[in-house]
Amino acid sequence: MAIELKIGRFKPEFVGKMQFYLTALDRQVRQEDENSSVGIILCKEKGRTIVEYALHDASKPIGVAPYQITKTLPKELRGQLPQPEEIAALLEGIAE
Repeated sequence: MAIELKIGRFKPEFVGKMQFYLTALDRQVRQEDENSSVGIILCKEKGRTIVEYALHDASKPIGVAPYQITKTLPKELRGQLPQPEEIAALLEGIAE
């Protein structure tokens, strides 16, 4: 799975870039017994018609969804996600 976070409004060219990422994942990372890679593009805003046109002829499974930034974590997610310190500790081993 490839997830791309965009800071602005959805642009049709994001689909071509995601298709490139998914092809690379399928050829370089995916195991024979795994399904094809799926892409998710998260954007600050999206226009439904533009997204539909951009995805119409896409050859890979790609979804587009908007996100919203909040100052506090919703109650239903508290306790479900790791603390920032836990994430930092996990990433320390990767950066080396």
